[in-house]
Amino acid sequence: MDYSKLSAELLPLAGGSGNISSFTNCMTRLRLDVVDQSRVDADAIKALPGVLGVVEGPQLQVIVGPGHAQRLRDAFAAQSELTPAAEVDDPDTADAAADLHALEAENKGRVKARQRTRVHTLFRHIGNIFIPIIPGFIACGLILAIANVWKLISPDVVNNAWYLAFAALGGIVVGALNLVVGYNTAKEFGGTPILGVIAGAVPYLPALGGIVAAEGVEAQPLTIPLFGELKPALGGIIGVIATAWVFTVIEKQVRKRVPASLDLFVVPVITVLVGSAACVFIVMPLSALLMQGINWLLIDFALEQGGIIGGYLLASLFLPLVMLGIHQGLTPLHAQLITDHGFTELLPVLAMAGAGEVGMAIAIYIKTKSPRLKGIIRAALPIGVLGVGEPLIYGVSLPLFYPLITACLGGGFGGAFVAWGMQVSGGFGAGALGLSGVLMTAVISNGQWLWYVGGLLVSYVMGFLLTYFFGFKEHMVERLG
Repeated sequence: MDYSKLSAELLPLAGGSGNISSFTNCMTRLRLDVVDQSRVDADAIKALPGVLGVVEGPQLQVIVGPGHAQRLRDAFAAQSELTPAAEVDDPDTADAAADLHALEAENKGRVKARQRTRVHTLFRHIGNIFIPIIPGFIACGLILAIANVWKLISPDVVNNAWYLAFAALGGIVVGALNLVVGYNTAKEFGGTPILGVIAGAVPYLPALGGIVAAEGVEAQPLTIPLFGELKPALGGIIGVIATAWVFTVIEKQVRKRVPASLDLFVVPVITVLVGSAACVFIVMPLSALLMQGINWLLIDFALEQGGIIGGYLLASLFLPLVMLGIHQGLTPLHAQLITDHGFTELLPVLAMAGAGEVGMAIAIYIKTKSPRLKGIIRAALPIGVLGVGEPLIYGVSLPLFYPLITACLGGGFGGAFVAWGMQVSGGFGAGALGLSGVLMTAVISNGQWLWYVGGLLVSYVMGFLLTYFFGFKEHMVERLG
């Protein structure tokens, strides 16, 4: 793939550099924030070689697949004369892959076309806050995985100073997560990033714990009327996002009313003082209640009390959330669970949904007589196994419809198996974000990766069986158009 050529063709079709307010990338997409959507020629962008699909809206998302998004972003920046270019060539795309790309773009566009509500805008903001952090989660998570394996092989290594230094690398992102999230939140909403860092630090101030009881000194906790005692990290990452947003709102309002000559001195001070007060007395209590409610619903009730049934429901209902783009709303919860416990038990259960898609695709590949459909699956299946499920969803199961249902049901069985494993083993989860499919095996905590692999196999098998016997008939191929 010629990223510079693709960037040169893409820029005018997106309305030119004047129509782009900002841009970034995630693992699979170049994300362009456009000023005027009417100036975007989405159909022409879909036809560009190497483009897998387009999601239209205030943020134009150009899907190019894992490994290409970062390079395309660099080349696109060079085309706009913002950063140096990075050009890489790749062989021509196969016909089957091109077929998959067209189908995926068409069906994804249909699903996403009406996603303009404030709720979807909120989830887009959450995605923009956490997507830049994912490479750090992956790096630190894998380092912790290596450290854990090292400790299993040689238990005495925990007394080695070099081992402790190595293992400490794995905790950097979690240890600084509140600061990084505060920075990204302020940047996302148009505030000053360093004030976002301060906003991220406020809810975690040790002084919020008050004076701890000691010999001759009585405890003096900080309390809030109608709420009770404060403590550091109350409200977690959700509280950090809300606080940084409040800081940004205050900063903008104060700047409008302060003379330019006093801006540097007055705006930051008022922002920090007023924003910190709002954080302590309003944001922290409310975000704590919200976080407790979400945690109770998804962890305490669905997984711990619901057990196998809860695991089945969570995994089987996750694909529709992915299709609607609202699965990103769970990212703050995952991040908070990793911060508090070292892992998120929710993510391995939800990952079974993608494994159900893999089993579904294998069943259709074996059963269908359509060379075209076989080619589409052949192009999408490898990255589906690695945890990137969008090509299978939008290129295969969604247009065929009934296989989407059997994939969801099949993934549910894997979710039930993983939930059962959590009860039997005493609990485990994923120690990092950004990995799914077989790749998540490397970051499963407490040495319980066999339960996760077992869940994948159950999802593969059940997704296969349900689709092979109930979910696919040859006449469905006509729905591909």
